[in-house]
Amino acid sequence: MSKVVKFGGSSLASADQFKKVYKIIKGDTERRFVVPSAPGKRNSKDKKVTDMLYACYASISGKGTAEKLDADLAEIKARYTEIIDGLGLKYSLEDEFKTIRENFINKAGRDYAASRGEYLNGLIMAKYLGFEFIDASEVIKFDAEGEFDAELTNDILSEKLKTVVNAVIPGFYGSLPNGKIKTFSRGGSDITGSIVARACRADVYENWTDVSGFLIADPRIIDNPEVIETITYKELRELSYMGATVLHEDAIFPVRREGIPINIRNTNAPSDNGTWIVESTCQKSKYTITGVAGRKGFCSINIEKDMMNSEVGFGRKVLQAFEDNGISFEHMPSGIDTMTIFVHQDEFIDKEQQVVSTIHRMANPDTIDIEADLALIAVVGRGMKSTRGTAGRIFSALAHANVNVKMIDQGSSELNIIIGVENKDFETAIKAIYDIFVVVRL
Repeated sequence: MSKVVKFGGSSLASADQFKKVYKIIKGDTERRFVVPSAPGKRNSKDKKVTDMLYACYASISGKGTAEKLDADLAEIKARYTEIIDGLGLKYSLEDEFKTIRENFINKAGRDYAASRGEYLNGLIMAKYLGFEFIDASEVIKFDAEGEFDAELTNDILSEKLKTVVNAVIPGFYGSLPNGKIKTFSRGGSDITGSIVARACRADVYENWTDVSGFLIADPRIIDNPEVIETITYKELRELSYMGATVLHEDAIFPVRREGIPINIRNTNAPSDNGTWIVESTCQKSKYTITGVAGRKGFCSINIEKDMMNSEVGFGRKVLQAFEDNGISFEHMPSGIDTMTIFVHQDEFIDKEQQVVSTIHRMANPDTIDIEADLALIAVVGRGMKSTRGTAGRIFSALAHANVNVKMIDQGSSELNIIIGVENKDFETAIKAIYDIFVVVRL
C-alpha cells in the first residue's frame, strides 16, 4: 500500500502548519511520497510566496535595481527562515538564494521564478521529514512546445520512485527538453500530485487543503454548506469548470486512467473523512444533486431565421463566425427557428460587431439579438438520472425566488443541467437550488 500526499500553500504557510503536516505524514507509514506547494498566506493580510516571487522577478526584469532585488529576496528568505527556525532545524538556504539571485539577474524566466517557492519548501520538507528530495525538473517533463509530456514523465518518474522508499517532490513545475523550468497553470501542484500517484501506482492520492472536502455550494454564497462525501471524476469536471476550485480541474486525468481515488482532506481537521473523488461508484448521493456551481459574466447571441432547421450547414456557418474571431462558445441551446450562443462577455464585447456582421454575411439570419450580464449555473449529480422531477423542482424553486430563467441546457448523460440567469439573480438562484435539494431534505 502506498499513498501520495499533496499539501497546499495554506497547509505549509508557517512552522506550526509544517508541524501539523509532519504528524499527518508520520502518522501513516503508507504516506510515502509528499508533494508540497509554496507557502501560502499566514493571515488575510499576508502575501503568498509565489506572488512575491512573481513581483520580485518582474521588478528586476523591468527597471528594478540590484538593491531592490536584494530587498525583495530578503523578504522572501525571511519567510523560509521563520519556518526553519520555528521547526528547530539546523539548515540554511543561503546558497540557494545566491543561485536564485544570479538566475534572476540572468533572466532565467518567469516560470523559473515562480517555481522556486515549491522548490525551497520541498527542500525544507525533505530535511524535516528525513525523506529524499527529488527535484521536479528532473522527473516532470514538457515537450519543446511547452506541453506536458505525460508518457515520458511517467517512464522517468516511475523508474526513479522504484528506488526510493520515501521522497518529497515539489509541485507546480518541471522542465523543457533544454532544461529550462516550465510550470503548470496556477494551482498546478495538484497536477504534480496526481502525476506522482500514477507513477508509483498509489492506492490513494490524498490532497490536503484548508477545507474538509468538496462543498455542495460556494461557502461565500451559502452559510456552512454540506460536504460532498463521494463525487465522480465527471461530476468534479462539471463543477470545476463552473468555478468550484478545491482541486485543479486537470489533476484528475493522470489518476483517472489508473483508477486511483483522490481524497480531499483538511490539514487543520485531519480526523474528518473529507471528500472521495472516484471514477464510478454504486453509492447513492446523500441528495439528488451532488453540487451546484456557477459563474457570472456571460452574454447570449440569439439568432433567428425562418426554417433554420431545414437549412443544411446553418449552425456551422454561425459557429464559423465565432471561430474566425477567436471566440469559443460555452453553450448552444436551439429551437426550430432560433439558435442561441452563450460566450464569455469579456472575450466577446470588443468583437461583437465583427461577429454580428460575419454571421449576417455567412448565414443571412432574419434577426440577431444580444443580451449581456448573464450567469450560468450548473446543477450536477449522478442521482438526477434516476430521480424524476429534478428539473421541475429546480424551476419551481427559481420561480418561488422570483428568478427569471434565461436558458436551460441538459446534457444527454443527464449528469447536469445548465441554467442561465441574470447576473443580479445569481446568488439568489444558487441559494434557491441549494435550499430545495439540501435544506428541505434535512
